[in-house]
Amino acid sequence: MRLLGGRGSAVDASLPPIAFGLGWFLGGESIAIGGGAAVVVGALIAGWRLHRGARPLAVLISLLAVLVGALIALYTGDAADFFLPRLASNVLSALVWMISIVIRWPLLGVVVGAALGQARRWRRDPVLLRAYSRASWVWVGQYVVRLVVFIPLWLLGATGALTIAQVVLTWPLVAVCVAASWWVVRRSLPPEHPGLRHPRS
Repeated sequence: MRLLGGRGSAVDASLPPIAFGLGWFLGGESIAIGGGAAVVVGALIAGWRLHRGARPLAVLISLLAVLVGALIALYTGDAADFFLPRLASNVLSALVWMISIVIRWPLLGVVVGAALGQARRWRRDPVLLRAYSRASWVWVGQYVVRLVVFIPLWLLGATGALTIAQVVLTWPLVAVCVAASWWVVRRSLPPEHPGLRHPRS
């Protein structure tokens, strides 16, 4: 969880959309007020994270996504379009995870292998490679679930519902995804396998 950003990262991702939704609603459905609130909150989070030693590039990308969403909504005049960058990022993330599985470099294995200092040794263990591939589909499912919920709400222009969905489908969904992928990995390893920390060639 820590390597994936932990709860703090998921909460950070939820706060600008909440600020947008509240600003939009309380400001009489003003996109400018909602966008301004989101950008201010995003900037405050970015400043706090940089102060705490977060990676500048990751912080700036998050802030840029908020800014781009606000500009798109202002340009189109549709508040729901604030969430378009998030829709796009979920589509791209799902594709990247699927491609990683197809080319036999499942991203879950890359992440966990890096955390355990295994470099590429986990890939030389066919059982472990298969387990990581299966569990990586859980992460694909996470992005697909978001899209199944977000896309109809976006088409309906349901800004309030999109704000709520963003909150529900961020930290809680990530927590479920971590637990489910760990369960899949454990179930995919036979009893005689020494475990994640001990890849077998």
